[in-house]
Amino acid sequence: MIRGKKVSFRASTSDLDRLFACNRESAKVWNTCVQIAKQFALNHAGKWISKTQLQRATKQQFHLLSQSTQAVCHKYLFARESARQALHKKVKGIRYPYRQKLHFNTKWAKDGFTIHADGKIELSMGIHDGKRENPIVIRTRNLPEGEIKEMELCYEKELYLSVTYEDSTTAEPYQQQRAVGIDPGEIHTLAAFCETGDAVVITGRKVRSIHRLRNKKLAAISRLLAKCKKGSRNWKRYQKVKQFIRAKSERQLRDALHKTTKQFVDWCLAQEVSDVHLGNPDGVQRNTRKKKKANRKQAQRLSNWSFGKVRAYLAYKLAMQGIRLHEVEESYTSQTCPVCKEKRKVSSRNYRCCCGYCEHRDIHGARNILAKGIWSEIRHFDVPTQAMYLRIA
Repeated sequence: MIRGKKVSFRASTSDLDRLFACNRESAKVWNTCVQIAKQFALNHAGKWISKTQLQRATKQQFHLLSQSTQAVCHKYLFARESARQALHKKVKGIRYPYRQKLHFNTKWAKDGFTIHADGKIELSMGIHDGKRENPIVIRTRNLPEGEIKEMELCYEKELYLSVTYEDSTTAEPYQQQRAVGIDPGEIHTLAAFCETGDAVVITGRKVRSIHRLRNKKLAAISRLLAKCKKGSRNWKRYQKVKQFIRAKSERQLRDALHKTTKQFVDWCLAQEVSDVHLGNPDGVQRNTRKKKKANRKQAQRLSNWSFGKVRAYLAYKLAMQGIRLHEVEESYTSQTCPVCKEKRKVSSRNYRCCCGYCEHRDIHGARNILAKGIWSEIRHFDVPTQAMYLRIA
């Protein structure tokens, strides 16, 4: 299976300067891609430039390995396509790539690097002016075991390598057994219901506290920045503090979501699950301020909702265990009673219907999502719920 790992390294002062220069040169490649694509569209009545044409236009123009230049072109094309798909879904506030960059990650793939047994790594810089340039030499001790596919030079407080490798492990085979429905939420990150009646609710208090503390700190720094002149010594210092706060909270959030999804996968293995039906709330967090009942705090909580990361983490962790993940359109699953099919909104944590049906609101949503995933319609599971509550440390 393809995995990634963050790898620290050490290098001489001259090689560190060359690595920073590589990221500045990669930024020039990105800026050139943006300009070439814009000019091509103006000259060809809005037609997009193709991958081959873009690579040909940027070939042998930059002080980088040719594969590194192509990697930046591919990232630009991917960003353009992602923006097109978002605009097709009528997502507001989306624009095609247009920003000019000062730094951009540099990637080495295939034969672009040489790894020695003592941890020495040589990063190729290609041939320029008919002469092969000396490689950049770095040293590390924590390279992952397995076949390394590519290396990407990144920066977060310091330079590091993002290494993609094949760990030679294979996913478990799929064997059809039980099914589970998941209702993702902002208060409870995951609420799941198995067709046997077993249910689990994993709280999102840790994730919410990380977001809340980050927002408070960033607001305080923004108030101080408003009193500073742009470009001054204090302004630069506060900007560095903002970057530090964002980086730290991102690491904390990633850790919390990994622990949450790990707990859920372990629960699935205990329940002998083979299929997971995940409700897709895409679009709920958008334009919250324009909705009548969405106040300022609610809009902020919804905008902080990390549903996409939860979905991505679940996808590969479930796949490794031979469990298939299916996305289900979840409209009205939290409002519809599975017994009498009446729709009603509730403000409490329990869903109660006049027909006598009563259930925890999030488990109720997971029940209906599972029914839609199995039968394509909302039906009632005539089994009692045995709920379990989990939280991350």
